[in-house]
Amino acid sequence: MISRIEPDGIFGVPDLASQVSVVESGSLAFLSGQLAWGDDGEVVGEGDHRTQAEHIAHRIDRILAELGADRSHIVKETIYVVDYRPELVPVILGALHGTPPPSSTLVGVAKLAAPEFLVEVECVVSVPSA
Repeated sequence: MISRIEPDGIFGVPDLASQVSVVESGSLAFLSGQLAWGDDGEVVGEGDHRTQAEHIAHRIDRILAELGADRSHIVKETIYVVDYRPELVPVILGALHGTPPPSSTLVGVAKLAAPEFLVEVECVVSVPSA
């Protein structure tokens, strides 16, 4: 089980990210950074942050299903964004987050693994007990 905590006196935006996520039991899985790779190895959504974030969310959903989990089991995510602009926050987080949102860090970066990639997401997941 995961508890989400918004401590009094700590400013945050709880609709976008939880300030603290506590895993109370179970195992953790660490997802490598996910990029907008299609099943054929081609880049999906070249030049489009929204399309890449949506495709990455789909990839993460598939991985979570393999673990018997869903987005509510994501404890922490780190999102790397090329050409970051503040107006991209709701676009990217809207594609990635379930409710409640996990603890989250968004980092603007110069580049990722290849110039076509604009977004990369890595996650820590609390794997549900069988």
